[in-house]
Amino acid sequence: MGLCEVENDSVLFDLTKRAALLRHKYEYIISDTRDLRGSCTALLYQRDQIKILSRRSYAPVITTDGSRTTRDILHVTGRVINGQVLDIFVCHFPSRSEGLKKTRPYRIACARLLRQKTDSLLRVRKTANIIVMGDFNDYPYDISLKDTLGAIGLEGELLQKNLYNLFYDRSLSKENKEGTYKYRGKWNYLDQLIVSGTLLRSSNRISIRENRAHIYSAEFLLENDNDKYGGLKPFRTYSGWRYLGGYSDHLPVYIDLLIKD
Repeated sequence: MGLCEVENDSVLFDLTKRAALLRHKYEYIISDTRDLRGSCTALLYQRDQIKILSRRSYAPVITTDGSRTTRDILHVTGRVINGQVLDIFVCHFPSRSEGLKKTRPYRIACARLLRQKTDSLLRVRKTANIIVMGDFNDYPYDISLKDTLGAIGLEGELLQKNLYNLFYDRSLSKENKEGTYKYRGKWNYLDQLIVSGTLLRSSNRISIRENRAHIYSAEFLLENDNDKYGGLKPFRTYSGWRYLGGYSDHLPVYIDLLIKD
């Protein structure tokens, strides 16, 4: 389980050692961060389901003078219960709060670093099993993800060495009415799951069920939107400094992994 905007490791300690997750043998890995707000990325995992082989944090350089910082990209490599190696990247790209045009280069810089790391894996491993997840603060068809990272849709031949965004095709559909984030009455996908082509082959010893990602949109995660837009929206914890008591302004995304003996 990839997590964004984690304040510190004591939060994860309480979650895994003093809450209901304790009985399910969850452990955690948290990134280092130079982010001014102290916001980290993290990974929860069950220690009897995956053996951690390595963990790294990559710090994107998003300005030439290094004066601007953002969340590190967390990279965890593990061996799952059938012996296959899985590489997981947890990301939280810079926000759009200072304006789309001004902040776009920051997200492109993060995507460029991420592509360098995934390319390295795809070169050295015959069948690299890669999962990239997180809040990218860009949509699947934006430059950072489609062009810089090269994460494309599933139409056409699926190649092992390509990266595929499991929400790309749905984000382009005019009939689509879902998403992970709602802005001015419109749903879209800021939170995404991107995978290597090997995971989209049912013959692979690790694969994704139906080659499909899902949004977890349980009722308790939603509230009514205002009269202007109508419908539902994510039930967030804060609105500015005002405490609302909700969970998040984003909805979780997930995939079902099939692991064969």
